[in-house]
Amino acid sequence: MEAHLTEWLNLTIRWIHMIVGIAWIGASFYFVWLENNLNRANPRDGLSGDLWAIHGGGIYHLEKYKLAPERMPETLHWFKWEAYSTWLSGVALLTVVYYLNPALYLVAPGSDLSPAMAVAIGFASLIAGWFVYDLLCDSPLGKRPGLLGLVLFGLIVAAAWGYSQLFSGRAAYIHVGALIGTIMVGNVFRIIMPAQRALVRAIEEKREPDPTLPAKGLLRSRHNNYFTLPVLFIMISNHFPSTYGSRYNWLILAAISVLAVLVRHYFNTRHNSQRFAWALPVAAVGMISLAFVSAPNRQSAPNLPTTTPERQRIEHQAGARPGAQGFAQVSEVIHERCTVCHSANPTSPLFSAAPGGVMLDTPEQMRQQAAKIHAQSVASQIMPLGNITQMTQEERDLLGAWIDQGAPID
Repeated sequence: MEAHLTEWLNLTIRWIHMIVGIAWIGASFYFVWLENNLNRANPRDGLSGDLWAIHGGGIYHLEKYKLAPERMPETLHWFKWEAYSTWLSGVALLTVVYYLNPALYLVAPGSDLSPAMAVAIGFASLIAGWFVYDLLCDSPLGKRPGLLGLVLFGLIVAAAWGYSQLFSGRAAYIHVGALIGTIMVGNVFRIIMPAQRALVRAIEEKREPDPTLPAKGLLRSRHNNYFTLPVLFIMISNHFPSTYGSRYNWLILAAISVLAVLVRHYFNTRHNSQRFAWALPVAAVGMISLAFVSAPNRQSAPNLPTTTPERQRIEHQAGARPGAQGFAQVSEVIHERCTVCHSANPTSPLFSAAPGGVMLDTPEQMRQQAAKIHAQSVASQIMPLGNITQMTQEERDLLGAWIDQGAPID
């Protein structure tokens, strides 16, 4: 029952996180699009541009002031709770999944790092990341947006590498996403909202607004916009072990983030010209290239010699029948190391049902799931979770050789 309730708590928080995240990212995309598509030709006094749009059967006319109107309207809509709710639900999800089960999900298998220290490092790094980012933006480097972007990218890649040395692959990716998300919500809470409050206060007090604060808020808003696609990838990455499970997972994440930023930049600039149209095919080719570069080596076990006596000796040591990897031993490994969780009736207290619906109770199920077994237990070695059942390298080699032979069960 505890595992069942934990799963539903996970589901509820994850669903909330998705709902408010979509609202935040949707607002970011819309306002950047709106800013980029304003008609700035001969605007009337006090305006920087306007825009006409049609949606849902209605026609809208939107105007943007250079700073603000002479008098504030009675109702002014603010966009902030989407950001705050996304971060709060994200931290709650991080806590439920990783910080309440650090030995299983957070700490890399075989690491000497204590679970408590791993949690402390994880959370502290999020807060430290915001302050480092904020200091860089307020430094002279902040006046050179291109160079600032490169430095920030380098630091985030460095953080990804550091996380990958301490945490499991999934936890490393999620912490990069949490780090970026913390920077994004910090921009809203510490920069964008104060700038907007100062603007409104100046108008109400009939003072000339300071134009530097809204400009600073706009810059941070742009940063948030470019962060969105890498964060979205990280949110779905736990379904793809060939990314976070690779020994080069931090490089794969860096490459995908570059491609995501390219795609975002194209959509942010296409209103002006199509000079960045090349970004879309480059991103497509880049993803295809990454699929090939990150492909696991199917020869997970050493190549067997062709000489019959030596081949038989190695097969015998591995518990195999001559000419084929012994399924009896393979089945024993799977039952001992995998079906604790991946069973119609898991014995692990962590799960009330087989994770992902993957069950390995029968020989037919084992053969059907052979590709997943190879991807997650042989090639990337992300399973068992936290290596909780202590699968050995020899057992992984045994599974790999069995799968390379076509996963026979006869």
